[in-house]
Amino acid sequence: MDPRRDLAGTTGKKSLLFGLCLAGALLSKFTSGILFFAFGIFTLTTRWWPVAGQPVAKPEKRIWRRQRWKATLKGIGWASAFVYVFYFVFSIRETTDILYFVGHGPVFVPIRRLLMPAWLFLRGLFLVLITASRPTFILGHAYPHGVWFYYPIVFALKSPLGFLGLLALTLVIALLRKRLSTTLDTVVHERFRVHWRVLWVSLIVFTVVCMLGRLDISIRHFSVPVALIILMLAPLPEILRRSQATAPSVARVGMALAVVLAAGCVLTAVRTFPFYFPFVNSISFGRPAFTLMHDSNVDWNQSLPEVKNFTQKHGLQKIALDWYGLSDSTENVPGSYVWDCEQPVATDSGHWAVISANLILESRNCAWLLAYPHEGLAGGSMMAVHLPETIPAAGTSGGPPLPSDFHLFFGFPFDLRPIFIGMYRNPDSIPTVYAAMAAKFQQQAAAQKNKSASSPAH
Repeated sequence: MDPRRDLAGTTGKKSLLFGLCLAGALLSKFTSGILFFAFGIFTLTTRWWPVAGQPVAKPEKRIWRRQRWKATLKGIGWASAFVYVFYFVFSIRETTDILYFVGHGPVFVPIRRLLMPAWLFLRGLFLVLITASRPTFILGHAYPHGVWFYYPIVFALKSPLGFLGLLALTLVIALLRKRLSTTLDTVVHERFRVHWRVLWVSLIVFTVVCMLGRLDISIRHFSVPVALIILMLAPLPEILRRSQATAPSVARVGMALAVVLAAGCVLTAVRTFPFYFPFVNSISFGRPAFTLMHDSNVDWNQSLPEVKNFTQKHGLQKIALDWYGLSDSTENVPGSYVWDCEQPVATDSGHWAVISANLILESRNCAWLLAYPHEGLAGGSMMAVHLPETIPAAGTSGGPPLPSDFHLFFGFPFDLRPIFIGMYRNPDSIPTVYAAMAAKFQQQAAAQKNKSASSPAH
């Protein structure tokens, strides 16, 4: 059999389609570059574990592998071209002054324009890399950077119990079938075995990268592994069908459990609607989401309509608002004004205040508010608190924290929100504010450097 013939249909249109899909991934997230590691590891697995249709003899195997690498590289070339064109079109009105190091004269203008797409993409990738380590918060503990157990815990807490049950059922049924079956056939159709290999290899690669990385701030950064884990359930119906011949009682119990667990997933989705952000299952043992995790696992400003409803329901003309974000959210809630739960003032006494649940323990230190009448909004994303008639002094029982006990908003050494609100309300101040922020970061870096230099050697 000529190994060239079985490649028919994988080049040309399929390489173009692959290129389009890869370009879409690269344009959606800079971290999609992880896909290239998945491609490489999948290729390595074919050296020791042949896929369906792979020749056995070395000469044919070499041709088979070379042709597929050629098709893959062609798809990557298409993807690179699509990404370049996208950046070129959307940067056509941007100044190329930042590329003055290429040259200043009129001759260099078209050269800078042609280089601009590559510059923008690489700059974005660089920014992702230098910001890929951020403080995290899990199970009530704050860490200066991501920890390996973050995503397994968040996945377990934020998945419906029915879904976790389906995963466990699939694993148990597959192991039982492997033990009881007298044949070595697979439930995955031969036509899709290569696809199946790609899926589980990609799942391993993305999961390992997520667990080893230091960007642990939200389950949304684990969305690719979650999607691939869902696909791992695909063989369950076929496994149960084939198990009827070797273990009919196990198959019947498995089918019944699968139906109940799937129905449980639907029930959870209906009961939680529309407040999915702060959802945690009963493995949390009733602990609020903000005591277990942070960021968009709990709140991402999606709850502001509920705050507006709260003010209308209580007939409030004004309300203090401390939200989780950098935009000016007071525009979304009539009568609201900017508030800092760590630094209340006397005029706040006796009034209602609404804060993001992320600010209670993690991004601010505002657990003192829990001592007063409060109610959760939008499933616990935000909290409305009725402040006492007299707010105790900072550092005293029932009062706000001392400045030394303040938490850093978004992990920055200074409060970013007032700065961004100022720029939002006065766009002309952006250059001045940007320069001031850069100076603050430089001062911080210098102070850290001097501190390191002055510390005694160990």
